Amino acid sequence: MRAVFLDRDGVICENRPDHVKSWTEFRFLPGALQALRRLSAAPFSIVVVTNQAIVHRGIVPAAVVEEIHRWMIRDIQLAGGRVDAIYYCPHRPEEDCLCRKPKPGLLLQAARDLGIRLEASYLIGDALTDVEAALAAGCQPLLVRTGRGALYAQQVLQRYPEVQIFQDLSEAVSWILHREVQILPTPALRVTDVPLATPLG
Repeated sequence: MRAVFLDRDGVICENRPDHVKSWTEFRFLPGALQALRRLSAAPFSIVVVTNQAIVHRGIVPAAVVEEIHRWMIRDIQLAGGRVDAIYYCPHRPEEDCLCRKPKPGLLLQAARDLGIRLEASYLIGDALTDVEAALAAGCQPLLVRTGRGALYAQQVLQRYPEVQIFQDLSEAVSWILHREVQILPTPALRVTDVPLATPLG
């Protein structure tokens, strides 16, 4: 099993400076639903991995974050897409947990639970922490300029020049799908797969 991991805020939805604290504050980024619909047709698990320290900061309870995720999944499904799993870290940075990105704990847990081959997977994020979590887990990081990505792009280029940088989720998904078409072998045609010409007259 292979996966495309997605950060949430700044990749799927708008990254608010005061955090997304309710479903009414959640806004899909332009083109995100369409990108997820296209990605859903590919043979990948789609897994959201997101830091949500607002839980342990006491801003919102975990139940609210999980409610936001249920509504998000519903709208993605209504648009023809899917999300197969969501993993989030509720800890504050100073708690030094193993699951808060840039540590790879969320990805490692998803790999154990879902049987994901990390070395054959991707992570799309908007921050240096996403890039470093992907590298620590052994999967390929992709940075988007939405959310905080424009601020981190130069820093990522300097530290990790091999990382691909895209304008948004749609462009990153297009790159993955195009790359996969090129690296995956084309299945052999059977005779029954070839449409027969209709005789004239």
